[in-house]
Amino acid sequence: MSIKQDLLQLLKPYFLINILLSFSYIILKKIPGVCNYLFSSDSCEFEGRETEILFFLLIVVVIRTRKSGSVSMISYLSSSFLYTKIANLILWFNADYLYGIIFGILFILGALLIPEPTYAGPDNVIYFRGEQGLSEELSSSKATWLIAFYTAWNPVCVSFAPVYAKLSCDYGLENLKFGKIDIGRYPEAGKKYQVSDSSFSKQLPTIILFEGGKEVLRRPTVDTKGKLIKFFFSEENTSLAFGLSNLYEKAKQSNKDVNKGKKEN
Repeated sequence: MSIKQDLLQLLKPYFLINILLSFSYIILKKIPGVCNYLFSSDSCEFEGRETEILFFLLIVVVIRTRKSGSVSMISYLSSSFLYTKIANLILWFNADYLYGIIFGILFILGALLIPEPTYAGPDNVIYFRGEQGLSEELSSSKATWLIAFYTAWNPVCVSFAPVYAKLSCDYGLENLKFGKIDIGRYPEAGKKYQVSDSSFSKQLPTIILFEGGKEVLRRPTVDTKGKLIKFFFSEENTSLAFGLSNLYEKAKQSNKDVNKGKKEN
């Protein structure tokens, strides 16, 4: 997404509330008067333990967002909210048990009542409901398929949704199709196509290219030693990795040949 779209996303309740929760301790600790009242201290400077927690948080967020493959401001925020809120929970408990309990309640209520917004824009994607429907379509269809295996709760899957939707609109044809299946709801599909839906999985999302019903290419993939090769799911990376421009031209030419044959007959 563009910077303008990212900024518009930040105005949604999910991001506003999570940003406030993530910076609640720092903000209130640095406001004169409020700081003195809440923390019963003459100084509004961070103590040694607080500095250590914040520094450790910074390291964790950087490492985890890099490992998750976040490539935009929104995806960085989404993948870091959990860690920043846990750090704030520790800080509030460290200041006062009552503050910690109040923050914990707000933490839980926010997660239950205000889930992360999902993409609701235009797309050219077919959503499969179950492994059987997907397998039958792949085995019977003559089209080339690009299938995204995802879960609704994974931050990288959520941030990749608008990218995948745009690719489907740009490259989707009658014989070059885009599909998605939620392996959180349909785990049998994940098992068949060897995509883990574990909360610790580094395979989410996984994109697989099928031609003639057979897998041709997937990202992320594994090397010869069985180690997963990290893949950053940006629009450019995905397009280049699967050769979407070439697939599109090939499919387009195939459609022309079919239509020409029909006219001649």
